[in-house]
Amino acid sequence: MKFRYTLSIFLLLFAVNHCFAQNVRFPTEGVVEYTKSVNMYALIKKNITTLNNSFYQQAFDAYKKSQPQFRTMKSTLKFSGDKTLFNPVVTKENVAGGFFGNEPAANQNNTIYTDLTAGLTTSQKLVYEDTFLVKDSVRKITWKITDEMREIAGYNCRRANAIMLDSIYVVAFFTDQIPVSGGPESFSGLPGMILGVALPHENITWFATKVTDAAIPVNTVVAPVKGKTMDLKGFTTFLTAALKDWGDYAKSALKAFLM
Repeated sequence: MKFRYTLSIFLLLFAVNHCFAQNVRFPTEGVVEYTKSVNMYALIKKNITTLNNSFYQQAFDAYKKSQPQFRTMKSTLKFSGDKTLFNPVVTKENVAGGFFGNEPAANQNNTIYTDLTAGLTTSQKLVYEDTFLVKDSVRKITWKITDEMREIAGYNCRRANAIMLDSIYVVAFFTDQIPVSGGPESFSGLPGMILGVALPHENITWFATKVTDAAIPVNTVVAPVKGKTMDLKGFTTFLTAALKDWGDYAKSALKAFLM
């Protein structure tokens, strides 16, 4: 009797696991919806120096009375096989407000197409009133994968850490349940889709809120074409020259536009 009972339990568990396994999907096509969150108070505070303190502090105090601490923006990542397209979603709610509304890090400046197999990317970058089309290799990020796990948008994700642009500390969460090595903005290179990114020292995060597993028409995952074309080295040289007289603020602006 005891043997029969044990056998019945085993068969039941096997059947449940088998049914669950049959329902698990590993999508290679679909859409990831992200929310970018920026701690505006922390971001603005970093740009207040002894040289601009009298004016910036007054502007900051006024900003805090009319604007929320966190600014949030929506974006999507369409993925189809080895190709991805990251796109900001412009709505009335996420249009920047207040004196500090044009802060580069507080906006979504990029539309990014990536061919993961070819290792190539095309980034349409908005730099104030100008539009650039930066064509280059996919950004190489040296990730260190950890054992920390977290659930994001219904997917089990593993944490990875990295340093990018020489000084920006990156925390990412990826899932191997979506076997596409993509992610928001220019973050990629992990063995699965990146559903969460945090830049703790930059006070910025991107986290997926929804993943739609659906076929994507081929003609919707294509590279942007508008903008002055150059490679990343040329774009960096141009920005550095354009911002050379901006003092300490140039460093934060340059990081934001190169992200």
